[in-house]
Amino acid sequence: MPPATKTLRTCPNGHRYYKSSDCPVCPVCANGSKPGTGFLSLLYAPARRALENAGLTTAAKLAAHTEAEVLSLHGMGQKAMPILRQFLKEQGLTFKK
Repeated sequence: MPPATKTLRTCPNGHRYYKSSDCPVCPVCANGSKPGTGFLSLLYAPARRALENAGLTTAAKLAAHTEAEVLSLHGMGQKAMPILRQFLKEQGLTFKK
């Protein structure tokens, strides 16, 4: 399979960026919407968007789900799970069994 070709794109806000995937998210806009604190600030943008889109923005909401449920969200990956486990542990919580 040949490497993906990057195309120049411009978002509605005027940011110009190159992307090789069909993901419509502007990386400049995505970095601007990153929270400054909390567990969402520790995650890469795809994992953060996955949790935000699922409404899992607090420790209690996150702990109400199993690890498998969280991993099944589009954009979530294995690298995010240790961060989420550690965050829940610090809050005295765990993922639902």
